[in-house]
Amino acid sequence: MGRRNDEFERTALPHAPSLLRFALRLARNRPNAEDLVQEALLLAWRAFPRFEPGSNARAWLFRILINLFLSQSRKARSAPPVLLLKPENQAALHSHCESLEVIQALDRLSAEQRTVLLLAVVEGFTCREISEILSIPIGTVMSRLARARDAMREVLAPAKVVR
Repeated sequence: MGRRNDEFERTALPHAPSLLRFALRLARNRPNAEDLVQEALLLAWRAFPRFEPGSNARAWLFRILINLFLSQSRKARSAPPVLLLKPENQAALHSHCESLEVIQALDRLSAEQRTVLLLAVVEGFTCREISEILSIPIGTVMSRLARARDAMREVLAPAKVVR
């Protein structure tokens, strides 16, 4: 059992920070994101004997996290999160407003587009890796990514002045 634990720690735990970063985007609050990562790592540990050494551990862990999130989302549709802004100065207020705009723009995307965009842009996965994580064709990944980027540009672009 000790060797299995050591191997799991070497394989999975280095990816915990990126799993948490991604979970924060999915869950939209730290306690829920931490719970999501903890449960995903527990599921990964239980499934670790079936993990193929040499395969992409990071993609495997993200797939577990995404499946868990989708499963939990189906079980309980909760109210939209409340974002509290308590800026200490004007620069912080501006930064929070920009962050809020990006969050709102992300929320306007479909779940499929948001997931692909976050995996590609925030987590740095390739389209091929995203295809494997989500079990969808690479062409679907590329079209969702392109549509998500276009939608984000459209929402976040400065308003055009008509004269």
